[in-house]
Amino acid sequence: MSFSNDVRSEICSAICDNDKRFACLYGMLLFCRTLTAEHICFQSESVISAELFGKLFKNVFKVSPECHENAHKNGSILYSYDIYDKNIISEVYRTYKLIDSVRTINSEIIVTNSIGVFTAGIFLACGSVNDPSKEYHLEFAVPTEILAEELTVLLGDIGVNAKTAVRRGQYIVYIKDSESIEDTLTFIGAQNCTLEIMNVKIYKDVRNKANRIANCDSANIDKVVNAAIKQTEDIRIIEETDGLDSLPDELREVAEIRLENIDMSLKDIGEILSISRSGVNHRFRRIARIADIKKGVMKNGE
Repeated sequence: MSFSNDVRSEICSAICDNDKRFACLYGMLLFCRTLTAEHICFQSESVISAELFGKLFKNVFKVSPECHENAHKNGSILYSYDIYDKNIISEVYRTYKLIDSVRTINSEIIVTNSIGVFTAGIFLACGSVNDPSKEYHLEFAVPTEILAEELTVLLGDIGVNAKTAVRRGQYIVYIKDSESIEDTLTFIGAQNCTLEIMNVKIYKDVRNKANRIANCDSANIDKVVNAAIKQTEDIRIIEETDGLDSLPDELREVAEIRLENIDMSLKDIGEILSISRSGVNHRFRRIARIADIKKGVMKNGE
C-alpha cells in the first residue's frame, strides 16, 4: 500500500463522531471534481476515499449514492459517485450553505475542533503525499483558483508555508518542506504517518553522516597512501645514489622502517621510535629535501 493510502487509512480511523463526519464530508464535497446545482461528482483512484465518501454521505444525508468503477489501461481503477437527483443536491446545498457556481470555504458551519477533519476531507478528495524515503512532497489538486487560495491561507494558519502552481490546467497547492508536511499530516489526524516521516529523516541523517565519515576516512586513507608512496620514492633515490648509510642515524632509522612498512601511519612509526607524529613527519620532510637535491644532481649529470 502506498504512503498516501497509509495516510488515508489513518484519517478514516479517526472519524468517529457526527461533527467529524459532517466536517470531513464537507471537505470532500467542496473539493470534489464537480459541484453544481445539477450534478455532484466525487472521483478518486483510492478505494479508501471512495468507500468513506459513500459511508459519510449515507450518515449525513441518509442516502446511499451508487459507486461506479472504471478501469484504466494502466490497471488502476477510478471510483466515481455521480449524483443528479435535484432533491438530494438541494439538501446538500442547504445543509452546507453552498452557493451555486461559487465554491468557497464557509468555516462558520464547522465546529472549531473539526477544522483538521475538514482539511482531512480535502486530502481525501484531492490530496496525495509521496513516500518520504524517496521525496518530501505533499500536494492537493484543487478544482478552482479560489479554493486553492483559501486552502493556502488555511494551511498558513497552522504555520505551513504552502505554495501554488498550475499544472495542465489544474490548480496545485503543494508542500515540500518535511517539517511542514509533518505539521499538515498531524493536523489532519495522521500522527502515525508523521512519526514514520520522522523515522525516515533520522535514518537518512544517520546514513548521510555515515557516508560522510566513510568518504572522509577514504580520503584520509588515500592521503596516507600517497604520502607513503612519495616517502618511499624519496628513500629509494637516496638509496640508489649515496646509500642509506649516508643519512644521519635518525633519518636512516625512519627510512628503514618506512621501506619495511609501506602501509604504516606516521603515528605508528612514531610509536616505534618513541617520538611524536610531527617528529616523524619532520624527518620525512628532511629526507624529501635530500632526495630533491639528489634528483637535481642526477638530472644535471644526465
